[in-house]
Amino acid sequence: MAQLGYARVSGSSQTTNQQLDALNEVKVDRIFEDVMSGARDDRPGLRELLGYAREGDVVVVVALDRLGRSLTHIVRTLDELRTRGILVRSLREGIDTSTSTGRMVAGIFASLAEYERSLIIERAAAARAAAIARGQRAGRKPVLSDEQVAIAQRMRKNGESIKSIALAFPTASRSTLYRVTQDA
Repeated sequence: MAQLGYARVSGSSQTTNQQLDALNEVKVDRIFEDVMSGARDDRPGLRELLGYAREGDVVVVVALDRLGRSLTHIVRTLDELRTRGILVRSLREGIDTSTSTGRMVAGIFASLAEYERSLIIERAAAARAAAIARGQRAGRKPVLSDEQVAIAQRMRKNGESIKSIALAFPTASRSTLYRVTQDA
């Protein structure tokens, strides 16, 4: 069982010194670092930590917000670690997922993230319904105009292959062309 530390600061004008001192004080075995925004999903230090950690290891952070900028991302990382049997300990918040209280707090975070996701889905559905009620089109702007769809349908009825139609409409994917010409 290894104790693995993770430190992150958002920009090059900041240092991880305070976090490194705190992690060294609790005697972690190895420290992984990132100097980049927590909102980014491509953090090499965190990716390396997640690849290195094994079941039974403990990931130690100074604060949970070091794992990500949004609650959803933090919870996603915590959940990944939990399913792999990796414990998490946050020094500032006093959260330790090896204890029942720590697991409860992590569960509360997971519930909040699920609630946040459901609110986003509800708002998107309400926005689509409102757009449709106003006679507007919901979703992304179509790749092909109605006129272009009619031309593609005529081409298909005249025996043209999807490959040749795609040459005439390079902005449309083949799956789009198959979909709009399926009745032709």
